[in-house]
Amino acid sequence: MITDIAPGEGRVVLVVAAHADDPTLFCGGTIARFAAAGWRVVVCRVTDDRWDSVGVDEATTIARSLEEFTAAMDRLGVAATENWDWPTDTLGDASEVALREQVIRAIRVHRPHTLLTHDPHSGVGEDNQDHWVVASAVAEALWCAQFDKHHPEHFAEGLAPHGVFEEWYFGRPPARVTDVVDVSATLDVAVDAALCHDLPLRNLVHQLRLQARTGGWRIPVLDDAQNGDLAPVVGHLLRSRAVEAGEPYGLGAAEVFRVVRFGGMASLLEVLGERIDETGDA
Repeated sequence: MITDIAPGEGRVVLVVAAHADDPTLFCGGTIARFAAAGWRVVVCRVTDDRWDSVGVDEATTIARSLEEFTAAMDRLGVAATENWDWPTDTLGDASEVALREQVIRAIRVHRPHTLLTHDPHSGVGEDNQDHWVVASAVAEALWCAQFDKHHPEHFAEGLAPHGVFEEWYFGRPPARVTDVVDVSATLDVAVDAALCHDLPLRNLVHQLRLQARTGGWRIPVLDDAQNGDLAPVVGHLLRSRAVEAGEPYGLGAAEVFRVVRFGGMASLLEVLGERIDETGDA
């Protein structure tokens, strides 16, 4: 259940997320651990987050969101990023097949050992349709990327089919927790990276204040954070969630995932498989 992060040894982790702040808020501590262990981490951001702000116009929001995303990924140790610039909060009307093609291309370009994304089976607590659409497109792309009939135009560019060995799904919550990562040593990094996402976090604070007001409440720390220092609120939210996730497993702080290895047929490896070296020889 408690999963260590093995040395990277040149391997790639590909993260596909709907929004700029999703990698940091859902699995920032784990991404930082992968990077620190020598993995090459590549993050693909699907939408442009054009509406995830309050009191800031759309064009400025797009530009600043990109800057904040880049800064946050740098803080986590991410090696490369891609921005696909789909309009945010509209993926419910988008072509899932077109989005799937971009994921297939990314898999064939970066050839990851491990892929992290939204859980397509996340249920209670998941109310963001962008997350659902990205999750569904990625889940299908994971097997389509292996076919030699899907998008032959990729092969004309020199790409080739590729199979991802591990699928790591995050969510609120993931459908089932199979793997728990100790992020005690990287939680501070994750909080620092989260604070780079100034626009969406101030928008979140604004939403929480609206909800509290409707219920007849006010939270002074949120009032202070709206136009001031976000660190107390963000630090509390991320740290308390990580502590709660780690407590059942005796960890000071954790992030949880549903992990599928070898397409859910890992027992075949143990019974029928044998290890090969980097050249492909047994």
